[in-house]
Parts: sequence; structure tokens; C-alpha cells
Amino acid sequence: MAPRSSKNIPAARASNPAEAPDDGGSRTLRRGLQLLEAVLSSGREGVRVVDLCRAAGLERAPVYRLLATLLEAGYVAPRGRFRYVAGPRLAQLQAQPPSSMDFAARLQPVLARVSQACGDAAFAIVREGPASHCIARQVGTHPVQMLVIQVGTRQPLGVGAAGLALLAALPEEEATAVIAANAPVLGRYGGMTPERMRILVRATRERGWSVIGNHATEGVLAVGMAVPGRDGSPAAAISVASTMERMPRARQKLMVRWMREALEALLPEGL
Repeated sequence: MAPRSSKNIPAARASNPAEAPDDGGSRTLRRGLQLLEAVLSSGREGVRVVDLCRAAGLERAPVYRLLATLLEAGYVAPRGRFRYVAGPRLAQLQAQPPSSMDFAARLQPVLARVSQACGDAAFAIVREGPASHCIARQVGTHPVQMLVIQVGTRQPLGVGAAGLALLAALPEEEATAVIAANAPVLGRYGGMTPERMRILVRATRERGWSVIGNHATEGVLAVGMAVPGRDGSPAAAISVASTMERMPRARQKLMVRWMREALEALLPEGL
């Protein structure tokens, strides 16, 4: 039998996305991004429509249509009558706070340094409304470790040392609201009361760091310190926990010094 001719077999269609034919949607997106890049590169002075036409290689009509979409979405804003600058939506995106995973990655070396210095377990928490959320933990080298919470634990803000430090760092009105929100459940933590919590907050503010024992976990005492963000506002907090016998006043102060030194060395500009 004669071999079948291959000339009637259609060529295989390219599967590489980079070789796929362009379409109207991708062209429009590309041109919109070109306009946005031109606006961003113009800085505070802004850019004129004629410059945007030149940057994207388009006539005025399509440029105005693309601008209308960018304006509606907040990515571009008018400056005066004839220029355009970056819009509020871009500022919001840039101002988005780092996620808990970002904070955990930045705080883990701090916890490791503190834990290595003292031998005890160190913890990092962030605030979630009226609650604290443990985002990182470092186990120490001492034979007895007080692993009072684990990563993922949530509890009322203030019943642990790190949470108390963060609570005390909040503005008075905000801290009062947190205590009121947690009032119905505070008794579950070693008989804590709103009144007792307010006393601890005042003492923490006067001292500059927190200390709390026998509330979240019986027989455990912990010290904590708030961690400021880049803007100076409290962003997180760290703590060290050990047995009551292992935490006399002098050692509490030593823990605080180690925490402060670790933060200054590893996060000098804040979290």
C-alpha cells in the first residue's frame, strides 16, 4: 500500500500562549496599563492627554475612553483641568497593611534571638478586633517549656502578656471598648474581670512593658512588649513565658531588655 500523503494533514496549532493570536480584550488591557504607567511616571505634576496619546500610540477618543474607566475605578484622578495623576485606589493599595504571614516572618527572627538568650518560649501576636491571634512561636532550650499558646490560638486581648502589652498601647477609648467587648468571657481566664484588666493596663503603661501571671495559664508568668509599626502605631506584640519560680522581678527586667535589644537590632524601623 502506498504511504499516505502528509500534505492533507493540517498542521498542529501552536500551544504556546505567547504565540496565541492577540484579541481585543488583551489589547485594551495592554493600552490601559500603558496609560497607567505614563500617569505613574509623571509624578505629582500629572500628565496631559496629548502625552498619553503619544505614550500609547492612540488617538484622543480611545485615550479618553480608557481614562474614563481608570477614573471610575479610582486608579487615576484629574489634576486641574488638563492633567491626570495617580488616583486614591493606588494609594489604598500601597497602604494595605502587611498580612499576618508577613508579620510572622519578620518577627520570627526576633523570637529566635530572645528565646536563645533566655532559654524560654517566646510568642508573637497581632490584634483581631477584641481578640489576640498568635502568629509565631519559638521554643527555647530550657528543659521546662511553658507553651501556653500555639500558632493560631485566639483569646481575648489582654489575658496574655503580649496581648496585654498591645492592649495597653492602644488609645484609651479603643482599649476601653476592647475590654467592654471581652467582659462576658474574661472570667474564664483565671477569674479575670474588666476592673482587674483596667488596673493591669494602667500598670503596663506606667511600667512600659506588661507582666501577667496565673490568668491565661495557671502557674505561668509572662512578660510582653508592644511592637510598633512603621508609622509608630502598635502593630503586634511579643512575650516570653516561664514558670512563676523562674520569673522573679530581676529576671523579668532582663527579659524586657533582651526583647527590646532584639527589636532594635532586627526591626529598627518598626514592623
